Amino acid sequence: MTYSLPLNPDWVAAFADLFEKCAIRKDEDIVLLSERASRPVNIEIAKLALGQMGLDFLHIEVPTPPEPAGPIVKSSGASVALQGQKLAIDALKAADIVIDMSVEGLMHAPQTPEILASGTRVMNISQEHPDCLARLRPQAEMKDIVREAVARCRGAKTMQVTSAHGSDLSVNMQDAATVGVWGWTDRPGTLAHWPGGIVVSFPAAGSVNGRLVMGAGDINLSFKRYLEQPVELVIENDYITSVSGTGSDARLMADYLASFDSPEAYAASHVGWGLNKAARYEALTIYDKADSNGTELRALAGNFLYSTGANEFAGRFTRGHFDLPMLGCDIRLDGQLVVEAGKLV
Repeated sequence: MTYSLPLNPDWVAAFADLFEKCAIRKDEDIVLLSERASRPVNIEIAKLALGQMGLDFLHIEVPTPPEPAGPIVKSSGASVALQGQKLAIDALKAADIVIDMSVEGLMHAPQTPEILASGTRVMNISQEHPDCLARLRPQAEMKDIVREAVARCRGAKTMQVTSAHGSDLSVNMQDAATVGVWGWTDRPGTLAHWPGGIVVSFPAAGSVNGRLVMGAGDINLSFKRYLEQPVELVIENDYITSVSGTGSDARLMADYLASFDSPEAYAASHVGWGLNKAARYEALTIYDKADSNGTELRALAGNFLYSTGANEFAGRFTRGHFDLPMLGCDIRLDGQLVVEAGKLV
């Protein structure tokens, strides 16, 4: 197999740094999971890093399923590559750690709870350009930053989000499930993704109400697009009831939501904010769309991340998904600022 990029030693060092933080031992069973459409250069880098560390591993490559007719779903975090792959799933459940290099990732895959329940830890390496991964290599201090944000969310009763554009969103945080990702996992039965540096909460059903106004320069990560015109979303009891705006951004969003022909596509998935100061806002302009999975912008420090679609904690499942990082917002937990005008407090 040939690769379109020369292998930069710094990329290999970044992967090795990740595996060291995952506390991978030589006596552990390691599975490298990929699919036919995974980024070849990243697979080669992972193999080189594991080899340099003297770690034996099993590489499982599964076919990439054909895209079904209907809405195009990308960057969802819900890989379908394991559907019907019982032997592969059994191998993942028997492993100590799975290095997940599937195209979409196993974060929201249907098989993931079963894999984690076996005690396997899953380290997802997002399908990003290796330059992005190396720039955002895991930093030890991120763990404490994320854990503090998780603790504050879990202890809060309300989240309020406002902005100069006119956003005014209220989230009931009671019974919400909050997770934080600092970029690596070293505990059995847990999952992390790289790049990391984000906290997100999955609210219970009927917990999200208000209005979000996305301004020019805010981001629709599902489309890998910076907005050029404002878009207003009205949200009632978790569901977007209105999408308005004068430009193409509003029309694209409205048409895409409607294309799933499911009310769950309009529902709230998770809310949170980015904590990674190494993440760059301009990343989507620098990389070709095929070279970016958008993970960097989710972790952009101080962005408010509103996501629509599946929320297993509220009993909602759908292929429809939007990740919408918004800049310049105020985020309050029980009235106390944690992000002010898009800056971490």
